[in-house]
Amino acid sequence: MRDPCAIDQPTCISFSGGRTSAYMLWRLLQANGGLPADAVACFANTGKEVEATLRFVRDCAEHWHVPIHWLEYRPDAPGLAVVDFATASREGEPFEALIRKRQYLPNPVARGCTVSLKVRTMHKFVRALGWTEWDQFIGIRADEQRRVVKIRARGHSTESVSETMCMPLAEAGVTVHDVTAFWQAQPFDLELRTVNGRTLEGNCDLCFLKPRGQRLALIKARPEAAVWWIRMESLNLASKPSGARFRADGPSYADLARFAADQRDLFDGADEPIACFCGD
Repeated sequence: MRDPCAIDQPTCISFSGGRTSAYMLWRLLQANGGLPADAVACFANTGKEVEATLRFVRDCAEHWHVPIHWLEYRPDAPGLAVVDFATASREGEPFEALIRKRQYLPNPVARGCTVSLKVRTMHKFVRALGWTEWDQFIGIRADEQRRVVKIRARGHSTESVSETMCMPLAEAGVTVHDVTAFWQAQPFDLELRTVNGRTLEGNCDLCFLKPRGQRLALIKARPEAAVWWIRMESLNLASKPSGARFRADGPSYADLARFAADQRDLFDGADEPIACFCGD
């Protein structure tokens, strides 16, 4: 039986900056004796990842001696920039640039942020390498069945039929318990807490796809995190008047910040975030 972690053609490894995708990277390195010449590991930074995530990406590269390409969206040609830990955006600059260019706020119905900031940015990078077809390895586990079924049915991303979506951890039967056990035995880890196997501050710090109670809890713990989101919702965009929101089915981020200042932690570990390409 073929090892699902074997790499035998041009491959882009999508590293979200979370524990699961990092574990996938480690498994790939073990299975292939390092990173093959025709494989690249990519981390697409939106500028809204928390500092602990950036440190974790840096630490994985240093501990495992593997190059990780740090990519960021840019509104002008060639559409991306290659950065590193020191030069990576930390104030949401790539995300804000996308909002200003598109003149609308992404939302659960039109999630242009994931596609432009991550998927297309990685596609532009590998095409610049001369690739015309490639495998895209993503960190989806076997216990994420809804995501597995959806991705298997499609076979490729919504943005390119040139890539084949591969889920080596799902194919290998890896669950959140395996990932947790792995990191408990490592000399370093992502310095973010988890609840029921989920990293609450993973990916964009206050992503609108996270449950309302989770965002409230995060704002209560770190009120300054809400400032950027509040400012984006105050922009006067061409598509909507000032006051547009990331989610029309709930309070604004300014309201959430006020609620967080007055109320107890409303996070419910049973609440499910809306899934997207970003990973864990």
